[in-house]
Amino acid sequence: MTKHNHYTRFEIDKLILRDELAIDRTLLANERTLLSYLRSSVALIIAGVSIIHFSHQIWFTLIGIVCLPSGAIAAQIGIVRYRKVDRDISAVRRKLI
Repeated sequence: MTKHNHYTRFEIDKLILRDELAIDRTLLANERTLLSYLRSSVALIIAGVSIIHFSHQIWFTLIGIVCLPSGAIAAQIGIVRYRKVDRDISAVRRKLI
């Protein structure tokens, strides 16, 4: 089974400036996406800690407890996705050198 890579269509002899700029935009979009995941995970963790600290009802405390691992999972998903796309783009960049 062949591993699917969206960037295999870029070949050295056919790469033009537009394609190089597209790769650069993809790199920046990948970084923005990672930062969005991290921002969301920090917000979930902070919300969870705040809810646990200030809540006086058990169901509200449970919501806070659910927010903590949700934030950690969101960060992990963002990091995994970032690294996968970064590896694919790096493979294309190595072809260019």
